[in-house]
Amino acid sequence: MISASVQSILKKHYTKYGTLMSLPDHYVFQINDTHPAMVIPEMMRLMLDEYGMTWDDAWNVTTHTVAYTNHTVMVEALERWPEDLIKKIVPRVYQIICEINRRFCEHLWTIFPNDWDRINKMSIVQNGEVRMANLAIVGSFSVNGVSELHSQILKDDCFHDFYIDTPDKFRNVTNGITYRRWLGQSNPGLADLITESIGSGWLKDPEELSKLMNFTGDSAFLEQFERIKHENKVRLANYLKQEVGVSIDTHSLFDVQAKRLHEYKRQLMNVIHILRYYFEL
Repeated sequence: MISASVQSILKKHYTKYGTLMSLPDHYVFQINDTHPAMVIPEMMRLMLDEYGMTWDDAWNVTTHTVAYTNHTVMVEALERWPEDLIKKIVPRVYQIICEINRRFCEHLWTIFPNDWDRINKMSIVQNGEVRMANLAIVGSFSVNGVSELHSQILKDDCFHDFYIDTPDKFRNVTNGITYRRWLGQSNPGLADLITESIGSGWLKDPEELSKLMNFTGDSAFLEQFERIKHENKVRLANYLKQEVGVSIDTHSLFDVQAKRLHEYKRQLMNVIHILRYYFEL
């Protein structure tokens, strides 16, 4: 899948511009956690073997096109694959990974001379493993966490040595939602009420939503708000009844968590929190 996507983009760009050197001006390959990190050596393989580019040119294009977002410091988001497995399945890509690692370690030797422990820790290929997080950092122009605290942890702890080497790579991009989709499109009843109350400017400028503070004591507005909220709960209840055969009381409090089940997503803590509220009633 990675190879097909990169091949398609490179072919399209080369056909239009006659060069891949301008690729970073038009595309960014976003790595979400380490699962797609193989885009880095695969992109290098294509530019070296299929387009005849020099290593330096191919590496310059790659490292100005790829960006890496780390969503969690959990082990499953910092993949490590057996070196022998990658060597067997994709031998040419493995060669390129090793060359990336060799050049990177040479660079590290100039930054941290004689500090073998640090260099071994930062190495992409080490102890029979290919460390995908290290590969993602080395091959990207940007590395970010998804909250200020998370991004600080990456800089201070998880990727601290990389931060010392290339501090300008590291930044924070706080996870959020597009309110035009999750309010304007997903909740048309509430969106219409907001537009009727403060105008349509909020669809372009979210700061306009602060005007709703003027309606905190408006009984007519609050009644419409509660009606729309209940109508949405009825819609959800009907959907759940139809899809999974579960009936729920639409006058109860809904606490929705649309995430995969995992300890660090804290679904169990959320349930305990709900029970606490229930027993305090």
